[in-house]
Amino acid sequence: MIIFPAIDLKDGKPVRLTKGDFATTQQVADDAVITAKKFESMGATHLHMVDLDGALEAKPVNNKIIETVASETNLFIELGGGIRTEETIEHYLKAGISRLILGSVAINDPEFATAMIQKYGEKIAVGIDAKNGMAQGGGWLSGSSVHFATLAKQVDKAGVQTIIYTDIAKDGTLSGPNLEDLGEVNKAVKADVIASGGVTTIDDLKALDEINIHGAICGKSIYKGTLSLEEALKTFA
Repeated sequence: MIIFPAIDLKDGKPVRLTKGDFATTQQVADDAVITAKKFESMGATHLHMVDLDGALEAKPVNNKIIETVASETNLFIELGGGIRTEETIEHYLKAGISRLILGSVAINDPEFATAMIQKYGEKIAVGIDAKNGMAQGGGWLSGSSVHFATLAKQVDKAGVQTIIYTDIAKDGTLSGPNLEDLGEVNKAVKADVIASGGVTTIDDLKALDEINIHGAICGKSIYKGTLSLEEALKTFA
């Protein structure tokens, strides 16, 4: 299982939210580049980044910082937030981002999402962020009538190779991942499934590994110290 330490950016700084609520924004580090380099020095090979301002504004906002992380580390970076056009996808790929995550656009413009999946292959992932079972978009501020499993099957049929599933009610709560929903997604699709939201301890990672989850995103657990990144990397090396 691949461990993805996480850096979410708001106003240029690494932050964590609780349940996607921007009112709970808490800065967790001074500098994204230094933080990324620290993760790499601990043995991380992958990094999950989100441009939170980009998600709200539907366009890249913190792109300069993200591109600096890409140029100054050797990390495999997957990035979400504000990726709504092919121009943005092309720009980030040229800047060294390894994989781009389509979120809201997968709900609102499935034809575009399918076209990008089929054109760019493994470089495109779909992020499915669910609240009460329904997929959310627009920085988690706009709902939909699409059930998370239905959306997962749709993008899987389109050929996506990676799906990142987040239970918003779990995100940033340090209350454990939603193993039931993750298991449902994993059984419904051929794509690799990455778990996001709720990971707190090494036992949570072991539970995800037992249900054959491909990767796990670890944010607040690392910053709060409930999970040792080094231990996690060694356990799942």
